[in-house]
Amino acid sequence: MTDAPPADAPIAFLKGHGTENDFVIVPDPDGRLELSAGDVARLCDRRAGIGADGLLRVVRSAAHPEAAALAAEAEWFMDYRNSDGSIAEMCGNGVRVFARYLQRTGRAGAGDLDIATRAGVRHVHIGKDGADGTPGDVTVTMGPAELPGGAVNIGVDGRTWPAVHISMGNPHAVAFVDDLDDAGDLLRAPAVSPGSAYPNGTNVEFVVDRGPAHVAMRVHERGSGETRSCGTGACAVMVAAARRDGLDPTATGQPVTYTVDVPGGRLVITERADGEIEMTGPAVILAEGTIDPAWLAGSGR
Repeated sequence: MTDAPPADAPIAFLKGHGTENDFVIVPDPDGRLELSAGDVARLCDRRAGIGADGLLRVVRSAAHPEAAALAAEAEWFMDYRNSDGSIAEMCGNGVRVFARYLQRTGRAGAGDLDIATRAGVRHVHIGKDGADGTPGDVTVTMGPAELPGGAVNIGVDGRTWPAVHISMGNPHAVAFVDDLDDAGDLLRAPAVSPGSAYPNGTNVEFVVDRGPAHVAMRVHERGSGETRSCGTGACAVMVAAARRDGLDPTATGQPVTYTVDVPGGRLVITERADGEIEMTGPAVILAEGTIDPAWLAGSGR
């Protein structure tokens, strides 16, 4: 990395969301900023900070030690952090918002691009704007799902349900319930057993049916609590629902598409015959400004 900027230099930021899963976006193309877990938590605080489910630091892959090996495939690296400051491997809604930021700043246009993440390179397609100027949806190729197998259970308020263990580059436990209210307030992480299935914790999705190939979900995101949407979670839910319904595109050669409703909107998830999963949904940039470095350091309270 190059030398850090002066301590008193304002820090640019933007705010965006994908189906109301919201993010603070911090442009840092040359990898000069050092954001601690505490810094991220302060920025994401909804009462004393900007407020968000997570933070997206925009860094050139070549300038970040975790992504330098991917620089030949993807110019930009999404350094994603949960709202508590912890590092996460992947965020599907975050990738869409990250792509929208690149488009907004002229670093990408409608069409295809690749973005590096800690879960690998993700292929993105930015749709053309509508005739009325409505921004086109963004489609992300999320990679294949992994189903490690093994019995998993989740519990809330003394009730338990069997869950499906699915990895989308990050871990998920998906449970089908009778009513989304069964998830409780989701202020605390649901109990998951056995703990050995998720040594670093997991995201937990509660799912109900809405119609043929149409489900709705609530989610507790690891490190963030309940969020209005979770892209990787919606992909995990789609795969769990398809397998429950006896559908496996890698076996039949026929792609399968499900609509997944989240509290913040709607995502469309397709599992292709090659196992790759595509997620399509909106992405919005709604504000930009600067962060007072004195406040971030705690001296400008």
